[in-house]
Parts: sequence; C-alpha cells; structure tokens
Amino acid sequence: MQYTDEQIQKMLELKESIIDKMTKYQEELDFLKKNLEIMDIVLKSSSFTKASSLPRKKEEKPVIEIKEEESIPIKKNKDGEVIANAFVTPEQISIILNEGIGLTDEMPPLRSFFIERIIGEMKKIDNADVKNGKIDESSVIDCVINKSGPAIREIIIKNYKQKERLDEIINTATWSLTRMIENSIK
Repeated sequence: MQYTDEQIQKMLELKESIIDKMTKYQEELDFLKKNLEIMDIVLKSSSFTKASSLPRKKEEKPVIEIKEEESIPIKKNKDGEVIANAFVTPEQISIILNEGIGLTDEMPPLRSFFIERIIGEMKKIDNADVKNGKIDESSVIDCVINKSGPAIREIIIKNYKQKERLDEIINTATWSLTRMIENSIK
C-alpha cells in the first residue's frame, strides 16, 4: 500500500510526538523514582527505629488506686447474662464464676489465650522488670485457678498493678469465658 507524502509527513510528526512524550514521561518517572528512593532512605532511618535504641521513659505507669474491694460483673457478650463477678482489690483480681457454669480449665481459649498469651506476656514484662531491679520477684503477676471438682470456681490474678492491666484482664476474661461457654454448647 502506498502512502502519500502528506500521510508520511503526518506519521513522522506523530512518531516524533510519541518519542517526545515518552522522553518527557521517562524523565518524570526517573524523577519520581529518585524521590521514592530518598523517601525510603529517610523513612528507614527515622521511623523504623529498633526497640533497643528507643529512649526509655522515666515515668512509671500509674499504679491502680482502688481503696476498697470493687465488684465488676462479667457478662456474656451476646445476651448480657452475668456469668461471673470480678472482685478487685489493689493486690488482686478474683473472678468468681456463677454456679452452674461448669467450665473446666482445659477448655479453650482459657489456657492458650487468657493464661499463656495475656497473663504470660504480662509475666514476661514483670520478669524483665525483676532483672532490671525495678520490682521485687514477689511482685510478679501470677494466676491461680481454684476448682470445685473439675469445674473452675475462681480465677485469681495477683499483682496486676496497673489500671491498664486490670482493664485488659477483665476484657480478655470476658471474651475467653464467653467463648468457652459457646464451645461447651456446640
């Protein structure tokens, strides 16, 4: 097929225009890539600091200020039925299950989540504080389960120390006990 001189001229102009645009966009891409590389370097050096190089906070977390024993009802998440009561003193949390609940300490997620993960992580922090001389060994958080036969009667958490820990313990105990009841019905 033969093209006219005019068509060939237009194709050459189009080709030249495409090459110009490609060059322009390539320069733009190169510019953006260089900026991304610079941003990556800055971000790596400033925001992803190793935990060991972070400055230590001097202030201690506030110690819980409960003067008398406080009772907190623990309710099932779905229907709001009270399944236990948490009796809180400055020294310990005593979670007493209601009669007839019939949960055992072998039912998940009590050991795997509540005791090993939640209380276990708090215990690791306390043990590190013992090594650093911040607290006595007798102040390390501890969890004891009292039973009536195979059924859990009471869960005692000693040395919880902080309001944040109290809140986390109550919330995760509520979740764990609710899941245990749901699993026992299945």
